[in-house]
Amino acid sequence: MTTESPLESSYDIVIIGGAIMGASTAWNLTEQGFDGRVLVVERDPTYEFASTTHTNSCMRQQFSTALNVQISQYAADFVNNIRERMGGDERVPELAVQSFGYMYLADSEGFADVLRRNVQVQNNAGAATQLMSAEEIKATYPFYNVDDVLLGSINRINEGYWDGNAVFQWWRRQSRERGVEYVENEVVAINHAGQRVVSVVLASGEVISCGQVVNATGPRAAKTAEMVGITLPIEPRKRFSWVFKADKPLDQDLPLTVDPSGVHFRENGGGTYQAGGHTELDPAAEFDDFNMEHSLWEEHIWPTIATRVPQFEAIKVISEWTGHYAMNTLDQNAIVGPHTEVENFHFINGFSGHGLQQSPAMGRGLAEYLTHGGYRSLDLSALGYERIALGKAYVEDAVI
Repeated sequence: MTTESPLESSYDIVIIGGAIMGASTAWNLTEQGFDGRVLVVERDPTYEFASTTHTNSCMRQQFSTALNVQISQYAADFVNNIRERMGGDERVPELAVQSFGYMYLADSEGFADVLRRNVQVQNNAGAATQLMSAEEIKATYPFYNVDDVLLGSINRINEGYWDGNAVFQWWRRQSRERGVEYVENEVVAINHAGQRVVSVVLASGEVISCGQVVNATGPRAAKTAEMVGITLPIEPRKRFSWVFKADKPLDQDLPLTVDPSGVHFRENGGGTYQAGGHTELDPAAEFDDFNMEHSLWEEHIWPTIATRVPQFEAIKVISEWTGHYAMNTLDQNAIVGPHTEVENFHFINGFSGHGLQQSPAMGRGLAEYLTHGGYRSLDLSALGYERIALGKAYVEDAVI
C-alpha cells in the first residue's frame, strides 16, 4: 500500500477506518460543532473490499428490538431529506428510499410466532409492518409460490433500496470541506497508558498523539481492539451476492423476499434482480478471502428462488461478488460508544449485516458522545461495550 503522512502530529480524535461508519462519525462531528482536529486513517481509499462497497444498500424497519427500529427510522428520514440534513447544499442530490418493502415468509408455527412478536415491537415503535396470510400474499403478489407459507410480514413504508454510496461520498466530501483530514495509511499499533490511549502508530512510521480514538474498522474490528488489549466478539463472515436477469420479468416490484431458507432476493430494476445468501457452514473468514463459492448458486440459491417464484425458472447471472459481514457473534447487534476501562477508546462496530442502514444514527450518536459526553438524540447505551464485558447479550433476531 502507499501511505500519506498526516499534516499534524497530534489530533483530538483519530478515526481508524474511513468507510461508512468512519465517514458518518466524521461528518456528524462537524454537525455537532466539535471544536478540534479530526483525522480519519483509511488503509484502502478505493474501498474495493470494504463492506460498504459490497452492501446490498437496503433499509428496513423489521427488527426485533425497538431501538433498531428507531435507528432505521432515523436513517429513512435522513435519506428522504438528505439535502436539508446536509445544510441545504444544492450540490447534494435529492434521494429517497425506494419502498418495495421486505417480505418475510414463515413456513412453521415457530417462525410465524417470531413474526407476530416482531411486528408488535415494530408497530409499537411506529413502523407500518403488516402481517399477511398466505392467501393475502398470493392475492397481492401472485408470482409467489406460497404452498408452504403460513404467514408473512411486510412494510411498504421506508423499506427498500437507497443510494448508500451517494450518502457515503457526500459525508466524505462535506467533512473534508469542513476540516476533517483523511489519509491513506494504516494504524499498526496503539499506545496506551493506564486507562487511556495516548497515540497511534502508522504504517508510515509516524506516532500520532490523540485525545480520542474511534474503532471503525468493520470486519477487522477485533484486530484493532487487540492493539489495546480488548477482546471483541466480531469476525468476518462471507456473504455472497448475485445479480440476475429474468427471461420473464415480473410485472410488479419484487419485495426483498426473505425466504424461510435464509436466501433473500429483491427487485433491482430493468428486469434484473439481486439475490444473496451464505453457505450452510458459516465459519469466520480470512480478511482477504473474497473467493466465490460457485456451487452455492447452482445447488441452493437458484433452486430456492425458482421454487419460491416459478417465473424465475429461466434466469441468467450477470454479476456476482463476495462481501464480509462484521458479525457480532454474541448477539448480532452493534457495539457503540466507549470502552468500560480504556475510556477514550470508542467502538462503532459489529453491525452483522445491517450497518449501512444504521450508519446515519450510529454516526450521529457517537459524534454526540464524543462532543458532549453523552447521547442527546437517541439513547444508544443498550448497545454499549458493558454488555460485551459481562457476556450479557442484547439479541437482534432479525438478521439476514
